[in-house]
Amino acid sequence: MTTTSPDRETTAERLLTASTRRSYDPLVAIDWEAPFTPGAFWMPPERSSLYGTELWAAMSHDQRVELTKHEVAGAASAGIWFETVLMQMLIREFYDQDVTSRHAQYALAEVADECRHSIMFGRLIERLGVAPTRASRRDHALGRWLKATATGAHMYASILLAEEILDAFQREVMADEALQPLIRMVARIHVVEEARHVRYAREELVRQVEKSGPLRLAYSRIVIGQAAAAVISRLVHPDIYRAVGIDGSRGRAAALANPHFRATIRWSAAKAVEHLGRLGLVSGPALVYWRRAHLV
Repeated sequence: MTTTSPDRETTAERLLTASTRRSYDPLVAIDWEAPFTPGAFWMPPERSSLYGTELWAAMSHDQRVELTKHEVAGAASAGIWFETVLMQMLIREFYDQDVTSRHAQYALAEVADECRHSIMFGRLIERLGVAPTRASRRDHALGRWLKATATGAHMYASILLAEEILDAFQREVMADEALQPLIRMVARIHVVEEARHVRYAREELVRQVEKSGPLRLAYSRIVIGQAAAAVISRLVHPDIYRAVGIDGSRGRAAALANPHFRATIRWSAAKAVEHLGRLGLVSGPALVYWRRAHLV
């Protein structure tokens, strides 16, 4: 059974208190039947993966709006995929902890948050009237592997990376009054609750790195790099482009080669990459995965 340090318990106590004060049930906090705003985008158009490309230039306004709708649905699908993995990692970690510790109890509070978030994202996809995107065989296998084996530094780094990327997009969405009200409300709820998760992961990651040996850290760097590449891969799923009449492979290739989108994903991951870099987790052979994902 693991022990807890005073600073870890202090953080967890504060996060548990914050959870009681600011948590939402998306099934009642969101008006799921409210009509959509005609012509409004679902994300800032300059954050679209095809913004600035020839494909974007050839699209009408309505087609661009439709593309951002499918990109939002794709991101929500990826969010459910990752949150399902995250919940299983946290529960597996909880299994070996002192159940009376605040640190362990906050892990359960985070799992409760993620359950609601996954329901919220699923309801969003349904309301958009589109099909969820499925993880590739490679990403599906990676998720199964992470949920079954990830511990220590690479577990918390993977959590932090995915949460920080989604958080960056959603902070911008929630503040943009020109966007669809539904997506702004979904983003607002997720940002408020994910702020607690980010702090929990950031502080615990530092502790895990400090107690890891060089071989363990070398392994963690590889796993973290693979997780980073998987997160970005889910944002350019071929089905997103097929849904708006673009060949899936062509759309994905155009997105990954798009300098605007490369800048966007570097922006979205900047805080996480900086934190991981300071801890020595973005280096060595694992850099091939970060470069493949255009994150460094």
